Amino acid sequence: MTLRFLLVLAVLTLPASLFPRPGLAQQRAITIDDYLALKVVGDPQLSPDGKWAAYTVTEYSLKDNRGTTRIWLADVAGRETRQLTAGPGSDRQPRWSPDGRTLAFVSTRESGAQLWVLPLAGGEARRLTSLTDGVFDPVWLPDGTGLLVTSDIKWPAEQEIDRRNGDFPTDARLWMDLMWRHWDDWRAGKRQHLFAVPLAGGAARDVTPLDHDVPAIATAGDGDVSVAPDGKEVAVAMHGDATVADNTNVDLFVMGPDGSGMRALTTNRGADNTPRYSPDGKWLAYLSMERPGFEADRLRLMLLRRNEGRTEGVSPTEATAGWTLSVGSYTWCPDSRCIYAVVEERGRDNIYRIDIPSFRRSVAVSGGVNTSVAVAPDGKTLVYLHQSNTQPAEVWAAGRQLSHHTDDIVARLALNPLEEYGFVGALGDSVHGWILKPPGFEPGRRYPLVYLVHGGPQGAWDDNWHSRWNYQMFAARGYVVAAVNFHGSTGYGQKFTDAISQHWGDYPFEDVMKGLDAVARLPYVDSTRMGAAGASYGGYMIYWLAGHTTRFRALVAHDGVFNPVSMAGSTEELWFPNWEFGGTPYANRALYEKWSPLNFVKNWKSPILIVHSQLDYRVDLSEGYQAFTAAKVLGVPAKFLYFPDEGHFVTRPRNRRLWWGTVLDWLDQYLKPAPTGAR
Repeated sequence: MTLRFLLVLAVLTLPASLFPRPGLAQQRAITIDDYLALKVVGDPQLSPDGKWAAYTVTEYSLKDNRGTTRIWLADVAGRETRQLTAGPGSDRQPRWSPDGRTLAFVSTRESGAQLWVLPLAGGEARRLTSLTDGVFDPVWLPDGTGLLVTSDIKWPAEQEIDRRNGDFPTDARLWMDLMWRHWDDWRAGKRQHLFAVPLAGGAARDVTPLDHDVPAIATAGDGDVSVAPDGKEVAVAMHGDATVADNTNVDLFVMGPDGSGMRALTTNRGADNTPRYSPDGKWLAYLSMERPGFEADRLRLMLLRRNEGRTEGVSPTEATAGWTLSVGSYTWCPDSRCIYAVVEERGRDNIYRIDIPSFRRSVAVSGGVNTSVAVAPDGKTLVYLHQSNTQPAEVWAAGRQLSHHTDDIVARLALNPLEEYGFVGALGDSVHGWILKPPGFEPGRRYPLVYLVHGGPQGAWDDNWHSRWNYQMFAARGYVVAAVNFHGSTGYGQKFTDAISQHWGDYPFEDVMKGLDAVARLPYVDSTRMGAAGASYGGYMIYWLAGHTTRFRALVAHDGVFNPVSMAGSTEELWFPNWEFGGTPYANRALYEKWSPLNFVKNWKSPILIVHSQLDYRVDLSEGYQAFTAAKVLGVPAKFLYFPDEGHFVTRPRNRRLWWGTVLDWLDQYLKPAPTGAR
């Protein structure tokens, strides 16, 4: 055997991943136009026979300044995908009828967001509802005779305004209760109720005419309405207290499908939500947080054994006892002998199988972020959304990619994978982070750094295609990107998550700075050209960094908390600052002041871009105003980007385009050398 033959044989047996893909030389850095052109795939729903997956595809338009969503079908065997809906408006939330012959969905094609049904054997879609404020979250009744939907209705405060206005309407608002707004939704004068919709036609009927939101809005779960397999009982998550803004006491209630006989099923003072009946009707599962007032407590998977089709007089059993991680969402196996659960774990969302009743658990799918799980009749084939830092979300089944809506654009882009790094942080704990190198990375060069700080604060940087703070978009400008999951981050055990509460400015700050030290020592990072950016709590940390270090040459704070005292008085979910700062500002002012960036503005030196939006009801716009005023009064270079039509997140295509351009240009201004000859 000749040496030449051996060399040829060796080359032929090398893995294909070592060879460049066709067209690799033409790959380039991602641009904002690429980013906005990527279609967003979501909400896969498996047909009862397990042969088809209905899912949504959203395409964004700068011209129309909105996204349009359509429903698609994918053959689980992988033979075809096809678009199912078209026409005016958007179509979303596809839901299969129990017999698999009809698809219900919510569409804005006529009279707002209404419930429609489409016979899959052929024929036109038919509208079932005409509710004034539209509908969402349809749930089929097991016999296929109708559905339950959720809709807003006017409640006394709004009715009083209408009465006082008479023939001369105004834009005035009137309310008497807290939680009059939530995220970016003005809730004064509204209640969210459950409606029964007959498939044969007829008016939708309010089956929960209570002075409560049914299902709950705050501390809600991943779908808070479930119908028992025999159709005789409905489980809902509801906050039954007179006040909802200062506590998380959401409980499960059960009732008849017509709303009769409603009674509380759980009495835990923490949040209970996401009820799911087992297919055989013998169990009711749900998610539960044990500690009242803490919205980021460990989500435990609980099981209630039902007695002859009724859920009463039994004590729950925790299926995840002894685990330090949270269950984010879950679904039953068709034979009721297992549950598949999405679990955030070290910057990834893995899918676990939990056997019932042994509670033995095992990893079914890992790597990247895997969500929206559905289980085929065989109990083993999973359909789910999969995404990673280099792959936007697509529908997968049994480890195979079913949909391919983003493949063409992604193939043209130079997208490096995330790399993990770790270090010893606060309290002597191991802290995990991510590093992303820019396209065309050259080991001999030194690159400026963009350091990202996540929000929550009980959140995490995951290996995903982030819909707002996309790592690749920063790297495309020639930056090394680093992101640390500091104390308070989720996916590293509840003790690690708990550590940030009442410690906003010490443990996470220590982690952020030690993580920065580790990255700054890398031979390809220019430690003289580093910037930091973050949103929400991340924006808070940017303000905190501004007062405690001068190592960053540029900062970006999006919707950040600048003054915890004023934030506590202007936010909507009051339990949040009460938990994070050990009480109200009236009772525990010292801790609010201790961790207030306002009290350290005299040390500000780094140029700062502040972004804030009018409809942000979580962190009020005034927080951004205060920070900008402080910077300008102190002579710190500052710029303010204001969105009148956004909430806590920037979602409209034109605004996202403007956001990225402004943020990246601000970083370039201070982190990149001036062109040759420039003065």
